[in-house]
Amino acid sequence: MEIRKFEFNLFGENTYVIWDAASHEAAVVDPGMSDSGENEIFDRFVSDNGLVLRAILLTHMHVDHTFGIDHVIDRYSPVTIYAHADDAVLGRTRDEQARMFRLPYRLGPVAADRLVDDGDEIALGSERVEVLHAPGHSPGGLLYYVPSGGFVLTGDVLFRGSIGRTDLPGGNHSQLLRSIASKIARLPGNTVVYPGHGPSTTVAEELAHNPYL
Repeated sequence: MEIRKFEFNLFGENTYVIWDAASHEAAVVDPGMSDSGENEIFDRFVSDNGLVLRAILLTHMHVDHTFGIDHVIDRYSPVTIYAHADDAVLGRTRDEQARMFRLPYRLGPVAADRLVDDGDEIALGSERVEVLHAPGHSPGGLLYYVPSGGFVLTGDVLFRGSIGRTDLPGGNHSQLLRSIASKIARLPGNTVVYPGHGPSTTVAEELAHNPYL
């Protein structure tokens, strides 16, 4: 599985494109594009690499991770939106989230086309993406683990040297720590962690040096 990171919007959110090198079937993880310039950067990459966008994988439905959903749907349909049922209320309240952060956007609701949960798998060509439910930052937080690529996409559950905030609606600090211990800490130590903000790291690095773990 191949992966490419982009940093978008005023939150410095990491948007990822992952794809099967053989079939070029691809998914975008947390599309955060928030203006025409960022949309163009994303579209150029998809086009230049001959990718066939099949899916939107949402680690959670906070507004900074969903800005670009409308653009992806409009340009690349049919695409399937994958998310957890427990984040549905966040999808319905994107506009309220934008107003809470005093953002100059009017955003409509977003709903998953396919609800996924712990233990599910998503196919991209011959590759498989494993779904892990990791609540705490949000009730429906998801991790996307790709064993063949040796990486996990953690959204805002785990960062390099830190963890996700839990002071937003639905957040729970102790639950977040349990999710990290039961889901991420059990992955191989050399698994690369691609978070929703900031640089990548590894499971072993965080277990050894992250002050929150």
